[in-house]
Amino acid sequence: MILRSVLIVVLVVGILFPASQSLRFELQSGHTKCISEDIKGNSMTVGKYHVVNPNEDHPLPDSHKLTVRVTSSYGNSFHSAEKVETGQFAFTTAEQGDYMACFWAPDHSPQMTVTVDFDWRTGVHAKDWTNVAKKGQVDAMELELKKLYDTVTSVHEEMFYLREREEEMQELNRATTSKMFWLSFLSLFLCLSVAGLQFWHLKTFFEKKKLI
Repeated sequence: MILRSVLIVVLVVGILFPASQSLRFELQSGHTKCISEDIKGNSMTVGKYHVVNPNEDHPLPDSHKLTVRVTSSYGNSFHSAEKVETGQFAFTTAEQGDYMACFWAPDHSPQMTVTVDFDWRTGVHAKDWTNVAKKGQVDAMELELKKLYDTVTSVHEEMFYLREREEEMQELNRATTSKMFWLSFLSLFLCLSVAGLQFWHLKTFFEKKKLI
């Protein structure tokens, strides 16, 4: 009964929590494509990429090789490779924010299209549980418990991260509301001032003309 409950929880969490960002995209020669991922601080992230060979019977031409850069929103570089057909990166984030992986295909005439497979994993899903099981020599139940514990920890950290982002958004909304209030007050003051000056000017004009 306990094993069944644990497996159900693991299954539900696995469905609700995205495992990775795995995709295939096309990149035209002379162009750059960037993919961003919002990652919280002190989180493991790994990525693998390779160029799909259009002709498996022949080696990949130099025109199909890529230049790859992985940077943070603060401009820090975590991975750099030039003229490669495959590669991977792994690092632990120092700060939270958007991390960007950019792929550039060299210019070629006539223009061609390069197909790239890219798999980007973060958090608990960046761990290789097969190696964990082999190194620790644990049984299936203990392995599932380890995975469940790390998944719950990751979800718990993600909840705190989202709460911090929500507090930042609320603070921004409060600041924006305050600025809009003072802007509206200033606009109303200026309108009333201009109306008062116009009334005073017209009154003075009519008094000079002895109309009133």
